[in-house]
Amino acid sequence: METTYTVYIIQSLKDHSFYIGYSANIEERILKHNAGNSRYTSKKIPWKLVYTEEFTSKSDALKRERFLKKQKNRNFYLKLIQNKK
Repeated sequence: METTYTVYIIQSLKDHSFYIGYSANIEERILKHNAGNSRYTSKKIPWKLVYTEEFTSKSDALKRERFLKKQKNRNFYLKLIQNKK
């Protein structure tokens, strides 16, 4: 079975900020964010998953994650999320 890598955006229900990451197990990763197991995201719990993209290549997922993180533009993220629905 081929591994799928998910690039995701989660949004804090505390301050509505976004966090971008990637994982081979998205469900487990979101649980870890909400359990406080990630230093950056632990201060902004709870988080909800608002956007995903799937890749069969880890390097493609990492490239996409880096691209999204470089945007640092809330409106860019909001448009991306809205267009996915």
